[in-house]
Amino acid sequence: MRARAVVVFRGRVQGVYFRANCADKAEELGLDGYVRNMHDGTVEAVFEGDKSLIETCIDWNRKSQPYARVEAVEVNWSEPRGDVRGFQVQH
Repeated sequence: MRARAVVVFRGRVQGVYFRANCADKAEELGLDGYVRNMHDGTVEAVFEGDKSLIETCIDWNRKSQPYARVEAVEVNWSEPRGDVRGFQVQH
């Protein structure tokens, strides 16, 4: 089942290669979307693809980011829009 998730990662997630590592994992899993730093120090990621693969990616980012320390994750699920292709790091 395809889905869309808007995810906010809180903690030590900026300046630790979080976006690059997130993008590599999302691409490995075949997900579409993007990841970007937010002004409040969080990182927002939008994932589209198979729901179970999105859940795998969220879990990996929560627990396995090599330099980050994720303290909280907020996930909002919705229907996929199909407006993103590939996975990009936004600056």
